[in-house]
Amino acid sequence: MSATERYLANNADYASRFAGPLAMEPSQHVAVVACMDARLNVYGALGLREGEASVIRNAGGVITEDVIRSLAVSQQLLKTHEIILIHHTDCRMLAFPGYTLKEPIRSDWGMLPPWPEESFHDVATDVQRSISRIQASPYIPHRDSVRGFVLDIATGQLEEVTSHSRR
Repeated sequence: MSATERYLANNADYASRFAGPLAMEPSQHVAVVACMDARLNVYGALGLREGEASVIRNAGGVITEDVIRSLAVSQQLLKTHEIILIHHTDCRMLAFPGYTLKEPIRSDWGMLPPWPEESFHDVATDVQRSISRIQASPYIPHRDSVRGFVLDIATGQLEEVTSHSRR
């Protein structure tokens, strides 16, 4: 049985107990941007329940144009006004600070991807950069409550990143 088949069986069990539908707007008016790393359980780390927050994930939890788009939708259509950023220790985007993803793709497919890979050298610095990108965006109406954290993969503990934080 493939992983997808197992997950579909799990879904049948989930659907049999599902209490939905939930409201479209997140009940806590929060959007969370986090890394897609499978070790990072955003719901568990924050104690979130379904329907409480918009959760946006990508490689590194980086604030890209598409994340800005998703945050704009979350704030303007779903009425969120707080933003929580979660990066983490031992991130794969950190493991290759000099690594270039574009050349392997070019050699495999004959063309360069149009997007930047957005790897980084320091997790806390990237959280600060992500906060700055949100605060500089004219598309995000609520920029006064943006906070960033680094989750320690070994302990599950969140550490807030301030302008003086360094990891």
